[in-house]
Amino acid sequence: MNKTINGFIMAMALGLGAVASNAAYAQEAPAPAEAAVEAAAPANAAANAAESAAPAYEHLKPVEGVGMPKPGQMNFQDQASPTGHYAYWMHSWVLMPVITAITLLVLALLLWVMVRYRRGANPVASRTSHNTMIEVVWTLLPVLILIGIAIPSIDLLAKQLKPAPKDALTVKVTGYQWYWGYEYPDNEIGEYVSNMLPPEKAKANGEPALLGVDNRLVLPVGVPVKLIITGADVIHSFSVPAFWLKEDAVPGRLNERTVTIEKEGVYYGQCSELCGDRHAFMPIAVEAVSPERFAQWVHAQGGKMVGEAAAAAPAPAEATPAPAPAAETTAAAPAVAPAKS
Repeated sequence: MNKTINGFIMAMALGLGAVASNAAYAQEAPAPAEAAVEAAAPANAAANAAESAAPAYEHLKPVEGVGMPKPGQMNFQDQASPTGHYAYWMHSWVLMPVITAITLLVLALLLWVMVRYRRGANPVASRTSHNTMIEVVWTLLPVLILIGIAIPSIDLLAKQLKPAPKDALTVKVTGYQWYWGYEYPDNEIGEYVSNMLPPEKAKANGEPALLGVDNRLVLPVGVPVKLIITGADVIHSFSVPAFWLKEDAVPGRLNERTVTIEKEGVYYGQCSELCGDRHAFMPIAVEAVSPERFAQWVHAQGGKMVGEAAAAAPAPAEATPAPAPAAETTAAAPAVAPAKS
């Protein structure tokens, strides 16, 4: 009897000890989820520290004479895009020489007629009504002049209307009465609006009067930019002279223009279509920065670069091969020879 009681007490003691040791182990060993959080904490802390250490985006300061009108300037603004350079070349070396030559020729002919055929030098007027050579010349010469102008003109139109490449940055521009809205669908940045700064604030920022804005259109240099331009209420016109860019913003219609900016800086423009009583007070300010600074600005706006968005997408899971059927496994097993007696 005593042995039975002692055995029962011993079993109870061992059971209580096992329960206590399991409870102690459960308290000492962290749960799997808690362990994962504790393991990821240093990485998260490092990421947060890196974000806090990254410098905040600073907007460019305008440079007088760059992307804005110059006092007393009678020529076009300095161009900052390939299309602008080509158009400026055509204006300076094709149109202006042709216009100048025609003007001087017509002036010389008028002076010659006035002197040669005045009443004092020619009292009896000529009755000549036809001259085959003169008629052929004044018919063919204008045709040749128009052909010479048409060739670079068509080439310029083709460059201006050339579709954007696949890797172009897409920006949607919307004209409102009387401000602009900009949206970056490729970078997941929703629309924000751009209004003209008060004169005193624009002067304090060193920006030209009636051209400074509170939120600029930020674009990278050296990257093709596809502008999708539309209007929300009436017809506006998105115009930046330094890019040789002018496109109407028509409600219910999406107009497309492609521009590649060559130099960093702040470039100004205005709405160029009469759109209401505050038409003269909806300027355009484009801030062209390097691709690295553009990525910094995108992150500051809470957006993503195109490559980052693709890298963040989870990779498709690989299909796990199905296990072989049991019957095939049994059939593939080697036969065991019967034991000899």
